[in-house]
Amino acid sequence: KRQGKQWIARYQAEESQRTGIPSLKVGFNKVFGYYLEVTNTHEARVPDYYIRKQTIKNAERYITPELKQYEEQILTADEKSKELEYELFLELRAAVGAQRRRLQATAAALAQLDVLLALAELARQRNYCRPNVVEQPVLRIVDGRHPVLDIIEPEGTFVPNDTQLGGDAGTILVITGPNMAGKSTYIRQVALITLLAQIGSFVPAREATIGVADRIFARVGARDEISRGQSTFMVEMTETARILNTATPRSLVILDEIGRGTSTYDGISLAWSVVEHLHEHIGCRTLFATHYHELTDLEKSLEGVKNFNVAVREWQDEVVFLHKIVPGAADKSYGIHVARLAGVPRQVIQRAKDILAQLEDEHLDSDGRARIARRRDAGKRRGDIQLTLFAPVEHPLLDTIRQIDLNQTTPLAALQLIQQWQERLRSEQSKGR
Repeated sequence: KRQGKQWIARYQAEESQRTGIPSLKVGFNKVFGYYLEVTNTHEARVPDYYIRKQTIKNAERYITPELKQYEEQILTADEKSKELEYELFLELRAAVGAQRRRLQATAAALAQLDVLLALAELARQRNYCRPNVVEQPVLRIVDGRHPVLDIIEPEGTFVPNDTQLGGDAGTILVITGPNMAGKSTYIRQVALITLLAQIGSFVPAREATIGVADRIFARVGARDEISRGQSTFMVEMTETARILNTATPRSLVILDEIGRGTSTYDGISLAWSVVEHLHEHIGCRTLFATHYHELTDLEKSLEGVKNFNVAVREWQDEVVFLHKIVPGAADKSYGIHVARLAGVPRQVIQRAKDILAQLEDEHLDSDGRARIARRRDAGKRRGDIQLTLFAPVEHPLLDTIRQIDLNQTTPLAALQLIQQWQERLRSEQSKGR
């Protein structure tokens, strides 16, 4: 098939020399294949073994047995090569199939080796450390870095950060700070470092102690599910519900801007309640990034909540992002500064400043804190009764009555109990309960 043109050219030259017809040439058409074309001026020199096939203006076309034999070889070569290729493929497939278990085992070993070598080479190039993986639900990361941004950003520009979770360090970090400061990057890097440690990799940090997490939950980003008829907020709440219903004390949860998909008051209320639930009912390690500065008050009422913020510096009415996570709460979000950096018109920026000042005056108390009702928890303070919206709440004395063993209580002891209950009820009534 590949040498057909060369054979045709050689055959044409040989026949031209043998017959003495210089204008003889070999052609091809789809009607009867290859042919020899001779002009009428040389018709007398045509040999007897040429078979006339077609007459055209000023020329005759002939075939020869040799030409037709080679034509058949050329035209069938492609088909024969495909048949041979398929036969060889079947043989190869049968040979591979007979050794499939060995080949699959080898492929699995090579795949695992490839992953381990890639992780080892990455650890060597990027100066990763070997994490200390422990059973306790703790996190201690010194100079942790985001494994992706640490590579794609210019050398030495990524700012490392420490992380302490578990024990006296608290189980929930509420992280505040302006947009573009690095809150989302920070909480994601903690989750990625934990994941890398648990797959057997070194981690991008100077030191790391990673408590084993049974699951890593992440509620980050904003998107909607148009095809399913779900808004961005519905998706956010669905994912939050999954976390609250399935997380355990050994889980690691990262939450980014919970409640931002609805109104401000709804969002703050939901975010506040989510933090309380994680603290009181689950107790898992949580990093909660938010713009709701009102949530920083939770540190005063919940022992396991600690406030952190992303440091910024103001200089000549400009904001400099330091990308460093430090203890304490941010004093403001600098959202208007970010809007100015994005190119929002000056008059819009100035009007936003005026509105912000008015809103802060209306919604902050004399100490500059948000006016949010403090939680009343019946399980934490004796005597407090948490009212429900749908049914009357039983008085705590009912539990005491149910626990009394009447067979072991004397009449005198019963009278003493009744007297104590009367005194308690009078005391509560006098306090306005």
